[in-house]
Amino acid sequence: MPVFATAGIGGMSVYVAVFLVLVAVWCFAGRYFATRPVIAKALARWGHILLPLVLIVIGLLILIEGGAFGL
Repeated sequence: MPVFATAGIGGMSVYVAVFLVLVAVWCFAGRYFATRPVIAKALARWGHILLPLVLIVIGLLILIEGGAFGL
């Protein structure tokens, strides 16, 4: 059964709070790394290649862990 369908008000509140905290962590980490000159130069040069690769790998991991390929 889907987690969000069975979660009550308290459980859903916890999910939302954790999600918002982790989004804030990602935003602060992104700002921290983007303001470092060496990393900012690397992202400016290779970001258009690196980002799609990272997203594809994450998507493949989700599919594999979810059993989409019957492995």
